[in-house]
Amino acid sequence: MTSVEPPEHVRATFGLREVTPIALGDWEGGWRLGDVVLSPVADHARAAWSAKVRETLKVDGLRLARPVRATDGRYVVSGWRADTFLEGIPEPRHDEVVSVSLRLHAATAHLERPRFLVQPPVAPWMDVDVFVAADRAAWEPVPLRSLRAGGTLPATSPDGRHSVELIGQLATLRKPVHTPAQLVHGDLFGTVLFSGADTPGLSDITPYWRPAAWAAGVVVVDALSWGGADDGLLERWSDLPEWPQMLLRAVMFRLAVHALHPRSTPEALPGLARTADMVRFLL
Repeated sequence: MTSVEPPEHVRATFGLREVTPIALGDWEGGWRLGDVVLSPVADHARAAWSAKVRETLKVDGLRLARPVRATDGRYVVSGWRADTFLEGIPEPRHDEVVSVSLRLHAATAHLERPRFLVQPPVAPWMDVDVFVAADRAAWEPVPLRSLRAGGTLPATSPDGRHSVELIGQLATLRKPVHTPAQLVHGDLFGTVLFSGADTPGLSDITPYWRPAAWAAGVVVVDALSWGGADDGLLERWSDLPEWPQMLLRAVMFRLAVHALHPRSTPEALPGLARTADMVRFLL
């Protein structure tokens, strides 16, 4: 994804008026300006929170993009954030991404729950609300009931309806989990940056309040569904706490995203449905 070029007043506020922007495909629509990347933000509160956390967080074996503050000290200016540039691109090194997830979440375990993670999705929905609703659907006693109660319905496309049916079937396989929730990054697949033998890099943190093993499960579900990962990826991380149940909720989450997101495509469902079948066999 490539966004519109950052406006001149935004570049000036971050002290980048004289630098020519270069579009970057792997930074969520970001633009490189020398050693800094300007990226559009989908949600101001989440972007400011991520910047504040990344400013001081230290993670073994992980390069973190550090925020670059505006000249007046702000993290976000007119819907844009600035971060230090990291060399690297996403690569199908799936086990390494799971390992990154575990190291990252060992470091974020002490963080408090942000208030915005308690708030329900609010109409009219933005992209972030879709993911909030999908996350809740995977964990609430009756998936998607809270949306229906609020007058919001999933997509009515054939693949959207199939996703909802699969969610209902998988929900019957859930058992209570006891691993404590903490602050986790719920979208690591395709966002960890690799550059040869260098330490992996991470440009942002997408926050959720779930067990650390769930976040690893989302990586595995994504890698199996769309990343060409080998089926053995499921078993290689089976020593993680309550692994089958974490995978179950991870695949329900992704199915709910597929059912709710207006830009979901039918082509994305077969891989996800296959992963759901694989997870069933573990339960």
